[in-house]
Amino acid sequence: MRHRGTHFVLATIPALIACLAATLLAQQPDFAKDQLAWRSSHIADLQKPDGWLSLVGLEWIEPGEIPVGSAPENKIHLPSTAPEHLAILKLQSDAVTLMPPKEGFPAGLMVDGAPATQRVLTAVPDKDRLSSHVTFGTINFYVIRRAEDFAVRVKDSQAPTLLQFHGLIWYPPDATYRVTAKWTPYLPAKNITLARLVGKSYSLPVPGFAEFSLQGKTFRIEPVLEDPKVAKLFFILRDTTSSDTTYPACRFLYTGFPDHGIDQPGELLLDFNHLENPPCAYTTYATCPLPPAGNRLPIALPVGEMRYHK
Repeated sequence: MRHRGTHFVLATIPALIACLAATLLAQQPDFAKDQLAWRSSHIADLQKPDGWLSLVGLEWIEPGEIPVGSAPENKIHLPSTAPEHLAILKLQSDAVTLMPPKEGFPAGLMVDGAPATQRVLTAVPDKDRLSSHVTFGTINFYVIRRAEDFAVRVKDSQAPTLLQFHGLIWYPPDATYRVTAKWTPYLPAKNITLARLVGKSYSLPVPGFAEFSLQGKTFRIEPVLEDPKVAKLFFILRDTTSSDTTYPACRFLYTGFPDHGIDQPGELLLDFNHLENPPCAYTTYATCPLPPAGNRLPIALPVGEMRYHK
């Protein structure tokens, strides 16, 4: 596939937004405003210096010492802008320690914004946002944990996938696919094991289910709760468009909480126009979950984001 440069993207985004605005003007003003705002925010998140488009590496690690740097012999191989020997990671007793190479830590190596010292790096199971970040120039890496397994994720704000981002492809927005669902809580919440494309799995709580009607049929889908402190539900969905026009494995839908919270019966707004691709659609280094059986819908949801790579 031919990649177009950043200048092309910057030139075409205003035209795409103008086209979308014209399409939406004939629909409800609030709906039009919401769709424009959501799409702009989604694109901006992808293009952040540490967004998913900047991901350039993922390496699962075993106990012992793991050298990190740009030299070919390193287990964690960094882009050529990094020193040949940047650091050593030591996995031992369910903890990963950052250690200096024999040359010492290079000047400019930082951990969570402070000069690097030998220390244990924070890595909380399934809570990557809490991980310690090790940075050098444009490079940023951190340890992630999945149950008893550890991996190192590497990002680079100068990654080709970010610099050559060529925009997203969308279905036309359709207010028909913005529905109010009935929310039924699970008391207590149950847990579900989610499989990943990389062959590993992990568990998250399922606080309840949403029941909605589309195309004359009623469906029931379950979200997971990634962080109890954040009022956001995460639906991993697959529909029949995955066979040809959307990402084959799944798409994601994030929503707010139901009107009476997750612990009480109520109503939940599901706007399928906000369906987005998982990170795996943009990079081979992501560890995306697969949808549970009940979230694999036998209908088409021809709204939201389409395939990034044809």
